[in-house]
Amino acid sequence: MSILSLLQGFFGLTSLDHRIQPKKNVSAQPSKWKSLEFKLYIALCFIVVPNMFYTTIKATSEYNQNYQSFSRLLSNGWIFGRKVDNSDQQYSFFRNNFLLLGGVATGHVLLKKLLIEYLLSGNKRIQFDFVFGFVFLFVLHGINMIKILFLIGMLHGITYIFIKQKQHKVGKPALFFFGVGTLFFNVKFRKWRYGDILTILGFMDSFYKGIVARWDVFYNFMLLRVLSYELDLLEAEELMTLEKKEDTSDDTIELLEIHTKGISTKENIKLEPITNDAERMSYRHNIKEYNFVNQFAYLLYAPLLIAGPVITFNDYLCQNQRSLPNTMKFKVIYLLRFLFCFLTMEVLLHYTYVVALSKFKAWERLSSYQISMIGLFNLNLVWLKLLIPWRFFRLWSLMDNIDPPENMLRCMNNNFSALQFWRSWHRSFNKWVLRYIYIPLGGSKNRLLASFCVFTFVAIWHDIELKLLLWGWMIVLFLIPEIFLSSFVYKMFGHKPKTYRLLTGAGCVVNVWMMMIANIFGFCLGQDGTKKFLNDLLFTTNGLIFFFASSGCLFIAIQVMFELREQEKRAGIDAKC
Repeated sequence: MSILSLLQGFFGLTSLDHRIQPKKNVSAQPSKWKSLEFKLYIALCFIVVPNMFYTTIKATSEYNQNYQSFSRLLSNGWIFGRKVDNSDQQYSFFRNNFLLLGGVATGHVLLKKLLIEYLLSGNKRIQFDFVFGFVFLFVLHGINMIKILFLIGMLHGITYIFIKQKQHKVGKPALFFFGVGTLFFNVKFRKWRYGDILTILGFMDSFYKGIVARWDVFYNFMLLRVLSYELDLLEAEELMTLEKKEDTSDDTIELLEIHTKGISTKENIKLEPITNDAERMSYRHNIKEYNFVNQFAYLLYAPLLIAGPVITFNDYLCQNQRSLPNTMKFKVIYLLRFLFCFLTMEVLLHYTYVVALSKFKAWERLSSYQISMIGLFNLNLVWLKLLIPWRFFRLWSLMDNIDPPENMLRCMNNNFSALQFWRSWHRSFNKWVLRYIYIPLGGSKNRLLASFCVFTFVAIWHDIELKLLLWGWMIVLFLIPEIFLSSFVYKMFGHKPKTYRLLTGAGCVVNVWMMMIANIFGFCLGQDGTKKFLNDLLFTTNGLIFFFASSGCLFIAIQVMFELREQEKRAGIDAKC
């Protein structure tokens, strides 16, 4: 086996998620790698990409006249005496506690295996998750865990009311309304002390506050799990009610209970695991499975408690009793890919100080090219700062034989379609919103309204800021041209592969520009930086020259992306993203 094929296997999609496997009869175009056109494209990539790195390093170093203003955010690094930009609070928490988290993960997996395999009888996985989850939550947030448990109890109480009233369909949107309301509640009241609520509770304010005193930091992920449990419970109750209405005879109810026991019966434990995600997410569990122990074992499942990836309640319950078929070889390769990404992040933080520069808005007198590179590398760091914790926590979960979806299937720079981009970015969240928001609102039959509601929820869930809400609406607005133009161009030129490829590439250049602008606005440069970037880009001579040159480079990059996907198809992989 050649080194090239080993690298392709290591960086391929199948090494990230066992769900992606080669299939037969996947149609693909003949390889173009050896054509003169693609030889030219590859040669240009070897020239342009290193220049992009050089430009970013220079723009964020002492060559920038504003370097002294943002250099105070830099700290001592470990790579060749370079400073490191550890100024992003979200990632610095993970980076600073990496060894501690690694020790906890290792201890958790070993302790669970020891107790379940050697000391405890029967299937005690969920009971272990239940106990360990409460301990882990207390270590994280101390006495403030009561505030989280209060919000969980409130949302469960709302579910209970709608179940008692047999108003299952009304209960689902109501849960979303109150769930989103807790996000607004946290913004206003997260700093409340117990003594502010009731004077008699003031003594609790002196108790242990945990490693992370900000109890609301990880609540957004908790909310997704809470809504998943409550919505799955409502769905199970609704189906039971409908079936009882059809036939309320004792024999029918008894048969129904046997049918809905599903994986809880001893006989079914021996069955093969359910490898289809959609089937596990909508699996019919016995209504008795929606109990207090299972609920909190799921909500407080330690490997996924802090930041996900997100797994639904039904899926979690299925996998606890039928583990998915992941080999140790797969887990070791996944570990090596995690380490590769972690080291890549370290190199970027030591050589490109784009986060610190953006915090001080130190882009005065920088060219459009330099600002665009700062924005692009900032987006790459946003991608990596999310990817690395997600892969760490998924690796922890994999070692515990619970397999949530891989959140990041593709490199951020390997995207040309907004629709496909959102299928591979935060993929577990994508599957969550598909199940609980997009499909219930009509899915592809009502695409624009469903997408509008999805991205409004996603924006509010990320943070309650106007710029993120505008970001969500911008994404929906930018989806409209792709939805209509992709269908139109295919009908007109689909029978001419080369013409179709070139026209689609030109359209995707516009698509990439819109995606970058939306994300630069929402996550990197903000309103001021984006406004300056667009003004310099479109209303200066140098900016226009850069705009057309970079659009040409994007066109070449997109053609390479097309061919990479065709190469995957030739290997039987069609990931639809």
